[in-house]
Amino acid sequence: MRVVLAEDLFLLRDGLVRMLEAHGFEIAAAVESGPELSRALAELSPDVAVVDVRLPPTHTDEGLQCALAARRARPGLPVLVLSQHVEQLYARELLADGDGGIGYLLKDRVFDAEQFVEAVRRVAAGGTAMDPQVIQQLLSRRSPGGRPLDQLTPREREVLELMAQGRSNGGIAAQLVVTERAIAKHTSNIFAKLGLEVSDDDNRRVLAVLAHLDRDR
Repeated sequence: MRVVLAEDLFLLRDGLVRMLEAHGFEIAAAVESGPELSRALAELSPDVAVVDVRLPPTHTDEGLQCALAARRARPGLPVLVLSQHVEQLYARELLADGDGGIGYLLKDRVFDAEQFVEAVRRVAAGGTAMDPQVIQQLLSRRSPGGRPLDQLTPREREVLELMAQGRSNGGIAAQLVVTERAIAKHTSNIFAKLGLEVSDDDNRRVLAVLAHLDRDR
């Protein structure tokens, strides 16, 4: 699996390269700026891009914008974005095109090699990997008039959070130590309360839930 990596901090970039190579990934390019990232994504056609949001020369959202431009040129290009802090605007931009193969992780997650590598593989396979802290913020938003999200029970909110992290019903059942049948019932209730169509496509349902939560601001 070929990876294009963009990170301007040398030590972190070098560490990520070593970690990914140790887990069988091929590093097609490891770059430190937006222009270099744009060229690498256009010329190398990687299986997945792992991109820091803030890159030179602007140090704002250069990395994210390069990745989004690459996805417009190559729809469905898997992109895992790394950020120092939770910024919901970036999550919204990633979700805007409705395609899979997206991820948003805080940089703290990369120090857990197993979790980070799993996220890269999930995104590369067309799935979704959203940082739990991003999901927590999406779930904690409130509006004066009340929202469908407020109708969920505590257990349904717990299931929704795990669903939004990209877990299947089986994965959620294992995490909560309950049966898949129980999780299927919870997910059906969640979809009904949020006004979403039921789907057996794990990635599509994650994107639908996240898009719904993001839209209901």
